[in-house]
Amino acid sequence: MSVVTMSSREFNQSAGDAKKAAQSGPVFITDRGKPSHVLITIEEYRRLVGGITMLADALAQPESADIDFEPPRAGGIFRAPDIS
Repeated sequence: MSVVTMSSREFNQSAGDAKKAAQSGPVFITDRGKPSHVLITIEEYRRLVGGITMLADALAQPESADIDFEPPRAGGIFRAPDIS
């Protein structure tokens, strides 16, 4: 695994190079010499978060039509407006 560091200016000028470098390891992006962001592949991200699927990711999948989603009721948080 290689680690690459680039300034935010370099990243803005060559995002394609950063994406290629992220295939073999994290790319640290710096602002004024200090690390501020890390670019990793989606596969590496999913490995790091333990395979948790986010709602937006699940809904973006072609098979999302088969997903039953019923969010829990927010019971007691809202009350009817007083329009008297």
